[in-house]
Parts: sequence; structure tokens; C-alpha cells
Amino acid sequence: MDKWWRRPCPVACLVAVLLALAHILSQPCFCLYVQGTRLAAVPARAGLPFTIQFRHSVQKTPVWENLQVEADGSLTLLSTRYQSFGVGLPFLEGEGDFREEGDYFIFDHMDRHFPQLTLRTGVGTRLTLTVAGREYRLYEQYAPGTRVDLVVLPLWRLALWRPTGN
Repeated sequence: MDKWWRRPCPVACLVAVLLALAHILSQPCFCLYVQGTRLAAVPARAGLPFTIQFRHSVQKTPVWENLQVEADGSLTLLSTRYQSFGVGLPFLEGEGDFREEGDYFIFDHMDRHFPQLTLRTGVGTRLTLTVAGREYRLYEQYAPGTRVDLVVLPLWRLALWRPTGN
């Protein structure tokens, strides 16, 4: 009787299945976690855009931060759009290319990189995330002070990931 590993077809099929499974499980996902619980996971690719929108806590005006996923899984802030100058809003020439469009100030080419982002819902800030055509109005679902994490992870890590720090 032949040993099973001496038969090329079953061994080749098993290797092919294992390689396919490894490939699938290594695919990156853009993940939204709230208080350590995954709310969403979107297939990620380099250039995947997403927007964080909120009301500035001091100026009480809307702010849009436009970001994208990078090939290495980091997140890059590309531009910010807002309506008034104030504390916490970009204004220095070295932070990007500044311009005015109607009632808005826009900073393009900001090129700020982050391994992941941690946000918090706030009183009246109306924190909203838009990614892959879906809008997550976090301010409607979660109390002020709720931790929100944005991170890119391989599929196999989704159930294992836990936030670190504050």
C-alpha cells in the first residue's frame, strides 16, 4: 500500500488549499473598532479613501479630514477642509498647500502619516466616518468620550486585535 504523501495529487491539492487560505487570511482590512469591539471591516487597498467629519469643539464649525490607506497599512492625512480659523486647525504654510474655496479653507498635500488613529466622540462634535460608500454616524450611537480606533489589519487578526494605550 502506498503512503498518502507519496501520491502527488492529494499532496498538491492540500498545498494549494493551504496557500489559498494563507493568501485570503493575509488580505488587509480597514477596521473600525468602538470600545474595542469591531463595528466594521472593509477590504483595504492602497489608496482606499475615507473621511472623518466632525464639528470643531471650539469653533462649532464643520471639519472634513480626508485620508487614505497606504500600501504598508498606515493611514495618511491628505487634506482638511474647514470654515473658520482657530485652535487645532491647520494654518501654517509648511503644513500643506492652503487655499480658499467659497466659505471654506482647504489644506491639501498635508502628507501626515499614522500607523492607526484613535478618536473620541465628543459633546456636540457629531463625529462621522465615511468609508467605502458607507457613513457611520458615531455620535448618534455612542456617548461622548467613547473610544474609536481606525486601523488596517490582515484578515486573520480581526478577532484578536485589541487597542493599546488610552
